[in-house]
Order: sequence, then structure tokens, then C-alpha cells
Amino acid sequence: MPNRLTDRSKVGKTDLNIPSFGLGTAHFGGMYHRVSGEVAHETMQAAWDAGVRLYDSAPWYGRGLSELRSGDFLRDRPREDFILTTKVGRYLKRPADPSTFDRAPWGGGLTMEVVWDYSYDGVMRAYEQSLLRLGLDRIDALLIHDPEASTDPNGPRIEDLPKSGIRALEELKSSGQIKAIGMGLNAASSLDTYATVVPLDFCIVAMPYTLLDQSALQHGMKRCEDENISVVIGAPYASGILATGPIEGARYRYGLADAGILEKTCRILELCNAHGVSLQAAALQFPLGHPAVVSVIPGGVNPQEVRANVGYFEELIPSAFWSDLHDAGLVDADAPLP
Repeated sequence: MPNRLTDRSKVGKTDLNIPSFGLGTAHFGGMYHRVSGEVAHETMQAAWDAGVRLYDSAPWYGRGLSELRSGDFLRDRPREDFILTTKVGRYLKRPADPSTFDRAPWGGGLTMEVVWDYSYDGVMRAYEQSLLRLGLDRIDALLIHDPEASTDPNGPRIEDLPKSGIRALEELKSSGQIKAIGMGLNAASSLDTYATVVPLDFCIVAMPYTLLDQSALQHGMKRCEDENISVVIGAPYASGILATGPIEGARYRYGLADAGILEKTCRILELCNAHGVSLQAAALQFPLGHPAVVSVIPGGVNPQEVRANVGYFEELIPSAFWSDLHDAGLVDADAPLP
């Protein structure tokens, strides 16, 4: 198997080339508890030492803390040696009363209020704030973050994106400040709706294409392939169950896995065991069989998780496993296999 940690794939029609494996840094934002600077640094160091050179962050992750932790490590590395992406659509400001401010869901994040803004000024402000938090003078690509939240009547004004926000992103790209424009999405349907609002080079998708669910295959993923929009898989473990296995309390789609998902995962695990394949390796490598998918970026909360993920990504999987997975009806009949 080629060393996919160092191999790079072209993003859409751009001149940006990214590795097939990266690190998502949402965990550094402290979803449930604060991740210390020391642990974040050790985790980034473990990734770097293993050869990981693609990192993804966002202002939303920990209300700025993820970018601070990521930048703290990366600013001391040669800038030409790594690829960094982050997101726009939210900028941060001091809350009126920090002492009573609710930081949920980032219990360990910063005491910073989020302001949704997809306008020209909002995009530029978010970009400049990210540069300051990261302590870097260049970001390789920016993604429009979580447009699905615009369905909330009190949420952001998505109509500002095609009216003016995209102009900011295109100016940054044409001036060479960024190399690609993307969108970060959660739902399969969003590939057919929000991802069509403005021209894109790539998408990071959290749940629509995993070993457990290929519901986006015939529509959103096909459109991406047809229109040369690259796809990065942001939650290859389906938010938990493909990393932990079908245990009690296993999580799927950021909630508890139901009986049907537990049963399907059990069947996949049985097939993995029959072929001597790790469930986690199958989960990480499966999405890369799709021609639109250029990378997977699992998170890691500590050095051990990062090293384990790199090992799973490099694990050799026999072709017979993929064939049997298909023949057993455990993946969509039309799903491309690695």
C-alpha cells in the first residue's frame, strides 16, 4: 500500500495539493473539558512525528481555543511543510458579562461570544482574527462553516453569502492569500442544497459518507465528482462507533447509536475479524475509494489516539475484505471500494 501520509491529491481545479490523511483539531477546543496546552502540544507533536502534514481548525472549536492550540505548535514549523485550513462564518467578541457567559457546548473553551456573519465584512473579520489566533501569516484554504445553522430563524443570514461573502473569499483566493474555497457540512442533503449556493473547490463533510452510511452517494457525492469538487471526510468514525466498536453507549451522529446501527456495526466487525482487519482501519480507508474523496481527517484528543489512527490508516487491508463487504450488502452496491 502506498504511503498515503505523504501522497497528496489535487483539490478541485486549484493548485492546492493535500495529503490523504490529516488531523482535525476540534478536540483541542474542549468539547467536555479543557485540553491543556501541554496535551495539545504533545498531540500535535505525535501527529507531526508520524508524518501528518494536514491540519484543520475553526473559530467555532472552543470559541477560538483550537486555533490558539494549533497555532502554538505550527508557528514553529517550516510553513512550506504543512497545509492548514480553517473556517469563516463566525467571528468572536468579548461577551457583555464574561462572569455569567455560557460557553456551551465548549465547556472547556474560551469565554468568547460567537457572531454569525456570512457577509463580506464578516468573512474578512473572521479571516483576520484567525490569522491572529494562529499566529501565522498564511492559511491555505478557508471553508464556509455550518451553513445548515441558517435554518434557525434566529441564526445567521445565509443569503449574505452569495450576495457579498463569496466576493471576500474570491478576493482572498485571487490575491493568493488562500488557495481554495470550501464548505464544512454535516448532512447528506446539504451537498445538494447549501453546497450549490456558491462556487466551491472542496467540501469537508462530517457524516454523509462513512462505512456505515453512503446515502449521499447517488446525489451529493456524484455532483461533487461530476463538478470536480473535492471531498474531505471529517468524521470517518461516524462520531464514535467506528472507533469504539458496537459497545454499550457507542455514539453515532453525535448521539447514542440505535439498535439498527449497533447491529450493522456488529456485522461489519465480524467480517473484519474474519479477515484480520481492524474496524478502525476499514473506517478510515473506505471513504478514499470514492474518486471525489481526497482526504480523511479524524480527530485525536491525545498522542495515543493520533498514533493509533496513523497505524490504522497504514494498515494493509486485503482486497477480499472489500469484496466480501460488498457481497454481504454492508455497503451500497454502487459504492467505490479502495
